[in-house]
Amino acid sequence: MKNKTSSIPLLQYILVDTRFTHEEPIGFQEAEWVQTVAIPDRAWGLNVVFRKGGAMYRNLPPHAIAFCDNPTDWTINDAQLWNCYGYQYEHMICDHLGDSRVMAITDDYLIQGRYLFQTSFIDDSYSLQPEQDKTFFWIRLDNDRLAILPTNKVTFIDASFINDALVDRLKLQTEIYRCEEI
Repeated sequence: MKNKTSSIPLLQYILVDTRFTHEEPIGFQEAEWVQTVAIPDRAWGLNVVFRKGGAMYRNLPPHAIAFCDNPTDWTINDAQLWNCYGYQYEHMICDHLGDSRVMAITDDYLIQGRYLFQTSFIDDSYSLQPEQDKTFFWIRLDNDRLAILPTNKVTFIDASFINDALVDRLKLQTEIYRCEEI
């Protein structure tokens, strides 16, 4: 279990928009994304190490990075739909889903990308309630931007298994199931 800061589970070289990091912005600069930061009621933070000089910059918003040096314009609301709601969380890569193609679905876009990893919050008042608990999927979109989306905003693309592009409307899980009486 991690508290506030955690290493990401796979190596990611990215580019950072220096308008977020430098007193005199100089475009996009190469960096290695090394950690995430979760503080309740804030967007995810990303800790990076710049290639030039090796300085670490902490708590970048997710729309400040890209996977190419001439990316699509991106906002915080494009990158993330929900603020963090706890300090304790865990990153994981589902072996079966590793590097899967996905469709990211929001009010403003429908865009494909690649599954990077997923995150679940632990031991907070929201994650203990079935209708509030969320798994966040970290996605490298085909527009070379990052999106962090909850389960209900991501569909997986697998021609060998999935037979329809349309998703039935699934109900919100609200039940807590127990096999023994309390």
